[in-house]
Amino acid sequence: MYSVIASPACRTGGLRLRAPALLLALAFALALGCAHAAYAQAPLAQDAFPQAAVPQAAVPLAASLTLEAALQSAAQRSTAIQAAQASVDASAESVASAGQLPNPRLSAGIDALPINGDQAFTIGQNILTMRRVGIEQEWVSPHKRALQSDLAGKVVEREQSGYLAQVAGVRERTATAWLTAAYAKRAVTLRAAQLEQMKHELAATEALYRGAKAAGADVAQAKLAFAQASDDLLKARQTYQAALIGLSRWTAMPVADVTGEPPAPESTVATLSAEQLRTVEPALIAAAAEIHVADADSAVAASRRSPNWTWNASYLQGGNNSRFVSVGVSIPLPVHRSSVEDRDASGKANLATKARLNYADTQRQVEADIQTLATALDNGRERLAGLQGALMPAADARVDLALAAYRAGTGSLASTFAARRAQLDAQLQILDLQRDVSLTWAQLEYQVVPPALAVNP
Repeated sequence: MYSVIASPACRTGGLRLRAPALLLALAFALALGCAHAAYAQAPLAQDAFPQAAVPQAAVPLAASLTLEAALQSAAQRSTAIQAAQASVDASAESVASAGQLPNPRLSAGIDALPINGDQAFTIGQNILTMRRVGIEQEWVSPHKRALQSDLAGKVVEREQSGYLAQVAGVRERTATAWLTAAYAKRAVTLRAAQLEQMKHELAATEALYRGAKAAGADVAQAKLAFAQASDDLLKARQTYQAALIGLSRWTAMPVADVTGEPPAPESTVATLSAEQLRTVEPALIAAAAEIHVADADSAVAASRRSPNWTWNASYLQGGNNSRFVSVGVSIPLPVHRSSVEDRDASGKANLATKARLNYADTQRQVEADIQTLATALDNGRERLAGLQGALMPAADARVDLALAAYRAGTGSLASTFAARRAQLDAQLQILDLQRDVSLTWAQLEYQVVPPALAVNP
């Protein structure tokens, strides 16, 4: 069988040449299979294929963001804001068509077609049988069309209020996430400083123990404090990473770090008048837009009490080449005006009253929320000043006294470690209060939209 495909030289060699050739072929096939497997498993070198067959999406690099940069990134990348803008654009498309006349209607048919006799179902013989083609147009007065256009415009304003609510919400949540990350970073710094200090104190205690100037219990206490500080640092870093992930959710990009100092917790939102709040507070803007829509809808409903006329014109051709023109008008008769049109107008008027009452309730709620946040902000600043003026000096003094007593031989190392931990706890307590005050400030400050987005009342 092999002699059929072998070369002439192979055929002259008989079986002595066929076996080595077969082994060589098997070895070559095995080597080729191994090379193919290695090729399939090994990654392709980048210089071998400069143009990738399948393009990959570029992964944005992690950034270090300030508060303003985070707010800007969130505003540009927020899909919720983009969806709200798409809703505004969609409603704006209906404004132009709202003031147009309805489309005219084309009509065609056969009139007076005989169905019996010699001329049954014939066209062109009987003078009464006529082919007809016509057009009719419902006439809507310019006043009604203006009211419909105004209603469409008010609907656009309502959608814009939803857009502003999304902007304010995204800004507030982004600022809250950034402040949370900023204070988590400060906590990491405090924990790292504590760990470094515990490391030095552990080394010093071990040196004293080797010199027979400290007890073994002191070394054990120092190691315990160092282990606790290490765990606290790991926990603080985990909290910071979680805060960065939370910030990335709003910036729509990876965030590696936050930079810059948190703004001073000072806000002027509580000093805005009711008229000023109406232009910048999204809930009030939305409530006012609902009033405008309800009023416009009520005006449109009232205009429907007078019906629209429909005009028509037709061209007719009958038997014996007779031609006719027909002109007419169709007028709806509002025989049930009191139970249909009047009730519809009354219902729309009640909805307008409802919108005004809702606005009054929303205004009271907004003012109460602002006053609550402003009071909490003032109280937080007052507490912060008290802690910084009394708690920290007392904690620092306790550490100094504990160190002096330990060096003088009248105090224990455990008392020194307890004083250090109390000092750190005081710093963390102040840091937590600073974070709470800043978060309260963010809720108050970003409750309104930026001045550039303020609306006209």
